Amino acid sequence: MIDTERNAVRMAPGDLSPLRIDEALVRTMLVAFLRDETLKTGAKRLVLGVSGGVDSAVVAALAAEALGPAQVLGLFTPYRSIGSRSREHAEDVARVFGIRLEEVPITGQVDAYFTNEAKAHRVRVGNKMARERKSIEYDRSWPDGLVLGTSNKTELLLGYGTQFGDLACALNPVGDLYKTQLRELAANLGVPRAIIDKAPSADLWEGQTDEDELGFTYEQADVILYHMVDRRVRPAELIAAGFDAKLITTIRERVRRNHFKRVMPLIAKVSLRTVGHDFLYPRDWESD
Repeated sequence: MIDTERNAVRMAPGDLSPLRIDEALVRTMLVAFLRDETLKTGAKRLVLGVSGGVDSAVVAALAAEALGPAQVLGLFTPYRSIGSRSREHAEDVARVFGIRLEEVPITGQVDAYFTNEAKAHRVRVGNKMARERKSIEYDRSWPDGLVLGTSNKTELLLGYGTQFGDLACALNPVGDLYKTQLRELAANLGVPRAIIDKAPSADLWEGQTDEDELGFTYEQADVILYHMVDRRVRPAELIAAGFDAKLITTIRERVRRNHFKRVMPLIAKVSLRTVGHDFLYPRDWESD
C-alpha cells in the first residue's frame, strides 16, 4: 500500500511533472560549481568532448559561463563518416557559446588497433572509440586544464557509458540531472532546438541511437529512476501505481549490475587506513 507521504508526489508512468526543475536556479548552482571547483585545483581551462548532442552542449554552455568562452576548448573527435550531422551541431554549439572547437579524427588509431580483427564486435570498437576520445581530451587538458564529464544522471545510473571512456572526467556538472531535466536546462541556456530535439546517439556505429540500444526511452527510464532512486519507492509500489513490471525489473537490474562503474576500483584492505575505505577526505583537503 502506498503511504500518504509518498502519495503526495503523483506516481504515473507518463507523468514527468515530478522531474521539473527550477532551470534558472540549477543553472546558477552549476556555473558556481564549475567555477569554484576549477579554481580550487589551480586549473585555468576546461576541456570537453563536443559531440553535437545535448549533454555536451549543456556542459559547454555552463563552462563558457563559468570561466569565459576563451578558457573552454571543445574537441570534436569523429570516427570515419559516422554521425556526419554531428559536426554541424558541434560547430553550432561552438558558435552559439563562443568556445574554441578543434576537430581531431580518431579513425586512424582505432582502425590500426583492429587491423588484425576485422570481425571485432561493434561494442568493443565503440568502447575503444570512447576511450580514444577521452585520451585525447586528457592530453589536450595539459598542463593547466581539467576534463569535464558530460554523462547525465540517467546514463550514470543505468551504466550507459564506457568505463575510463566517456565516464571519465575531473568534474561533471550534469551528473545529477536526469536526461529530461537536462533538456529543460538546455532550453534555458539557449542550446539550439535542433540539438535538444534530435535522437540521442553516441555515434558509435551508423544508425546507432541510445534509446534503440537501451530498449526504452529516456522519459520511461527517468520517471522510474526518480521514484526508485530519489524517493526510494519500492518496485511493488510502482507496479501498483501502473508502471510496467518488466521495465522496472530491467532498469533496476541495470542499476545494480553497473554499480562498479560509479565507484573507484575496489582495493583489498590489508592496512589500518585504506584508500577508498578509511582514507576519505573532500577533494580540496589540505595538509597542515
